[in-house]
Amino acid sequence: MIKRKEYLDWLIRWRQRQLVKVITGVRRCGKSTLFSLYIEYLKETGVTGDQIISINLEDVDNERLLDYRSLHTYVNDRLCRDKFTYVFIDEVQQCPQFEKAIDSLFIKENVDVYITGSNAYMLSGDLATLLSGRYVEISMLPLSFAEYLLFLDPEMQQGQSDSDTSFGARDLKEHFSDYMRLGSFPYVATLQDDKTMINDYLDGIYNTILIKDVAKREGITDVSLLENIVKFLGGCIGSPISAKKISDTINSSGRRISVNTVDRYLRALTDSFLFYKVDRFDIKGRQTLKTLGKYYIVDTGLRELLVRSSSADIGHVLENIVYLELLRRGYKVNVGKLAEKEVDFIARRADEVCYFQVSASTLDESTLRRELEPLQRIPDNHPKLLLTLDDIMPNANYDGIRKQSVISWLIGKA
Repeated sequence: MIKRKEYLDWLIRWRQRQLVKVITGVRRCGKSTLFSLYIEYLKETGVTGDQIISINLEDVDNERLLDYRSLHTYVNDRLCRDKFTYVFIDEVQQCPQFEKAIDSLFIKENVDVYITGSNAYMLSGDLATLLSGRYVEISMLPLSFAEYLLFLDPEMQQGQSDSDTSFGARDLKEHFSDYMRLGSFPYVATLQDDKTMINDYLDGIYNTILIKDVAKREGITDVSLLENIVKFLGGCIGSPISAKKISDTINSSGRRISVNTVDRYLRALTDSFLFYKVDRFDIKGRQTLKTLGKYYIVDTGLRELLVRSSSADIGHVLENIVYLELLRRGYKVNVGKLAEKEVDFIARRADEVCYFQVSASTLDESTLRRELEPLQRIPDNHPKLLLTLDDIMPNANYDGIRKQSVISWLIGKA
């Protein structure tokens, strides 16, 4: 197992704090493995086996625990009374009213509770109400490109720049091409580029998310209509989208769907972490705009499964990858609006603000001007980056706007 260092460090930092630790994220992004890594760490620090209770509620062997009373009783009977007990419950949303069991365990002394879930809905209802101010959440994503390289070469150290890795420049570019095309789910990186196996694996993830995390939870019976919306979003990543536009497009094909229904489906798709919505932000007016946001998919391999990419899509796929990486690095992200111009991303973290433009290439002079102009119009001195795949002049400076190789940025944490 490759250690997901940032996530593991987060768990270690919150160890034995009087808060429920909640790890959310799309299915198969590594939440269960993270628990295994953390349990391994706990044992290395002297925690004994009887101090650890680990339950996966998707395991049929634990079906009897899908009642919150039974779940609570099972854990309560196994608590160590004279020392800390670490309680791990995986896919906790499988248990109806699980929040009652979690709340009761939380208030007991010397109990450290960790839960995972594959749907943001679990934090929007009773759990949030019962544990208001008493839980911390980290949203987990599939592999970053740096982590993907670790799967290919476990001897490589995290945080290396591209010039320090064991991969040459050509290898890095080939691996990044695979990363864009095949995606970033941890298991995919172990399948040795076997396209058939990877497609079957991704198809299984996609159908599980669609049926269990979206259709079943929302009571959606017309799954084919839901799939139409998924494929529409997948084909339009990085483009302004509205529920009305989706409704009009589907209605024009002969199917009938209302704007309100599309809105409900979109919320369900983002709750399942299959897609992320990014609102626009008016840089001059300094306000968030609620119309014409953009959607990005959690994994570009899933997008390739749904919508066969063309060379014209590379810029949008790159944009998707950069967006997810900004989330991994702890930024809050918006699309920037500046009059009629657009900045791909405004990224904020604490007091830090950065602006990003993403383009497959800016070797063409007119493309370079087009990408630089929105950044040049921003009336402040926060860092401004232009990320590309260019081999020629990958690093340059245009009056304070720094151009950088997107591969170098993804690996080097710049």
